[in-house]
Amino acid sequence: MRLGVLDVGSNTVHLLVVDAHPGARPLPAHSHKAELRLAELLDGDGAIGPDGVDRLIGTLNDALQAAEDKGCEDVLPFATSAVREAANADDVLSRVKAVTGIDLQVLTGDEEARLTFLAARRWLGWSAGKLLVLDIGGGSLEIACGIDEDPDIAVSLPLGAGRLTAGMLPGDPPDPEDVRGLRRHVRAQIARTVGEFNRLGRPDHVVATSKTFKQLARIAGAARSAEGVYTQRELSRKSLEEWVPKLAAMTAAQRASLPGVSEGRAGQLLAGALVAEGAMDLFGVDELEICPWALREGVILRRLDHLPTL
Repeated sequence: MRLGVLDVGSNTVHLLVVDAHPGARPLPAHSHKAELRLAELLDGDGAIGPDGVDRLIGTLNDALQAAEDKGCEDVLPFATSAVREAANADDVLSRVKAVTGIDLQVLTGDEEARLTFLAARRWLGWSAGKLLVLDIGGGSLEIACGIDEDPDIAVSLPLGAGRLTAGMLPGDPPDPEDVRGLRRHVRAQIARTVGEFNRLGRPDHVVATSKTFKQLARIAGAARSAEGVYTQRELSRKSLEEWVPKLAAMTAAQRASLPGVSEGRAGQLLAGALVAEGAMDLFGVDELEICPWALREGVILRRLDHLPTL
């Protein structure tokens, strides 16, 4: 069957169309995305303003049309932290449903972390042993660890690259004092959770998902996306530590000229790098592997798990 998963994230609205059935690997058939940056459309009260809601509705209608054009039998729509934490989330969801017919399911941070972990586990398999999975989104950082398909512990922290950039790095390039302040904030937040994970013992394998980690790995020398999803890509803490001060000294336009860095994400890359560096340092990770599957694939896999088998 052909499924569409419609991800309303803090940075983008992304429709991923896949051909899938239970017991098989979902095969990507089409990708439709639009940069909406919901996290940056919040007003002073933390609400998504009328213009932001109108833009969201228009973007969702475009995605629905793309899903219809590609022959999707079902579309799985979900939203993450930008909608979840909006002061007017209920009103936004009601208007979206009334105008588009989409019943947008809002995932909790815990659900985000668990579904991302499921995707990483399925991609890497049981031989990876105990997994530690890190995911940096636009609004939040998800961390999960465990030996099975459902992690033993999963947390979500308000350390997304878009959120931190908008709230704590106003300059371009940012003021060094702001960078230091953000670094302290990030590490204090992550440090609160480290003890819980340490009780599980050291992981056998550490992986990271998300566009932020992929871009950081690319500028640190990992293979280009054109070389395919099966090409293994790693990111070392040493390389990341060397890049953080370089990124801090650059403007967004200069970061956008780096290999693999998109113009739309360049402004957030420093905040994402500080989160990645802090997580790798505090969890004692010298090197991690980039996993091509993440939250969207986790949503699809969970849906397939609940389909009847022939």
